[in-house]
Amino acid sequence: MARWSGMFYLLGAFTLAGTSVITAWFLNGKIGTFTITAVSLILALLCMLPLCMKDLMRTIQRLTFREWTLLFFQALLGMFLFRMLLLYALQYTSTAEAGILTGTTPAFTVIMAITLLKESINGSKLAGILSTIVGIMVIQGLFTPGHSFTLQHVFGNLLVLCAALSESIFNLLSRVSSVHQKVSESEAIHPVVQTTLVSAITLVLCLIPACLERPIAALAAIGIQEWFALVWYGPMVTAVAFIMWYAGIKRCPVSTAAAFSGMMPFTSLLLSVLILKETAGLEQWGGGILVILGMILIGRQQAKNIPLKKKKMVSDQRVIEES
Repeated sequence: MARWSGMFYLLGAFTLAGTSVITAWFLNGKIGTFTITAVSLILALLCMLPLCMKDLMRTIQRLTFREWTLLFFQALLGMFLFRMLLLYALQYTSTAEAGILTGTTPAFTVIMAITLLKESINGSKLAGILSTIVGIMVIQGLFTPGHSFTLQHVFGNLLVLCAALSESIFNLLSRVSSVHQKVSESEAIHPVVQTTLVSAITLVLCLIPACLERPIAALAAIGIQEWFALVWYGPMVTAVAFIMWYAGIKRCPVSTAAAFSGMMPFTSLLLSVLILKETAGLEQWGGGILVILGMILIGRQQAKNIPLKKKKMVSDQRVIEES
């Protein structure tokens, strides 16, 4: 039951994350990227703080230096650095190439989960992961004639790959933090509290670059539609999505989370057709089917798995101590 609920949380997290592309479309060119991030984080914190203030204060008092370090790098890699790298990458490469290369995130995540966390993988699980990765590539148009990588875009493409790697390391650190709490028998950080702490750290990192974008004048010039997009980007895409992410990664292996990350491009594709009235061909819908098939294969495998044994927990603890 815990695994099924974990997969439900991951599905919700990545579905909400996929709506960020549509949200960004409404804000693109009107507000700076760091301003969008900072304002959305402020709105998210205003929603989360009343819900977890008591637990938050109690958690802050008992957090160790190691746990603070893990939270800092989750904020740095998962929210701040990922968005910054993509922002600068799009100055040197095309959106088509960037979209294709972000599809490497599941591959990076699975490779690190197997090599660093020693997660087991069998035929069904491997088939599900490969189906997800291929589906993402198809959705992004990798096999569409005319989509090719150019030498002029090498630097930008490298930045996109760094962004994908950054997101993958964030996935890994989230799982390491969860396993460490289980093995050490320390009190687990509640997903709302963890999201609040990571959001607050990211906000601090965003303040200086956001101030350089002259945010007051930009925010004063936008309309109701843009403010609605900011509200959605904050409490929903940032707060609810990350809360569901932390709840899911506590219950599922990293490789399972990698497979469910395929919902991001599929959700973006679906909303682009429904809201922005863009067209999608058979190739894109075929890619979406492959993504869903990958998640079904992963879910089928998780349903057969028995609960983690003590030996596995000890192995995870050894990996944590060595990292």
